[in-house]
Amino acid sequence: MSARILIVDDEPPIVDMLAYNLKRANYEVLIARDGQQALDKARREQPDLIILDLMLPRLDGLEVCRALRRERDVPIIMLTARDSEVDRVVGLELGADDYVVKPFSVRELVARVKNVLRRATPQPAEAGQPVAQVGALRVDPASYEAQWQGQPLELTAQDFDLLYTLARHAGQVLSREQLVEQVWGYDYYGDLRVVDAAVKRLRAKLRQAASDEDLITTIRGVGYKLVV
Repeated sequence: MSARILIVDDEPPIVDMLAYNLKRANYEVLIARDGQQALDKARREQPDLIILDLMLPRLDGLEVCRALRRERDVPIIMLTARDSEVDRVVGLELGADDYVVKPFSVRELVARVKNVLRRATPQPAEAGQPVAQVGALRVDPASYEAQWQGQPLELTAQDFDLLYTLARHAGQVLSREQLVEQVWGYDYYGDLRVVDAAVKRLRAKLRQAASDEDLITTIRGVGYKLVV
């Protein structure tokens, strides 16, 4: 079955252009014209990915993203204006998987849709990939399960891949470029701040499981390491 993409934008030319090209790429397309309609459709239709404009009537894109992240981990690509850098950073911290700046290339956006959907889908473990056991943390790529002190961690596919990468190199500092290469893939060409946002979200989940113990350390100007 083809993936279902929800386009959320109040500009008809952009909606029409995106819908046409996504349908050509064999995706099923849903459309919402404002933030409240986006929430309603996302809850009712359960799309596989959402393309979300920030500037929306009734409820802005950041509020929509915040509300969706409290309910499920649907992949989100944000559409932002060229001068809205602060909004882009906030959007990534709220849980957006990627963003595209207007005006944008449709070919680039469709490529990002494919990449985000691929990254959001758990991939079968390669033969020989070992379980990463670091102290009370166990990360098993075969079952795509992670546990802290025997209790399962609720992680998205991206969370899992990031944690597994850090766990396999526990105690070593990994740069943002190294994490992008291993988690997002060679074909990722977005902002490296997506790594910072992803680490921040994963760190919060680990802190909750580990009674506020901080398992991921930031080495300023270098990268991140797992310390258990």
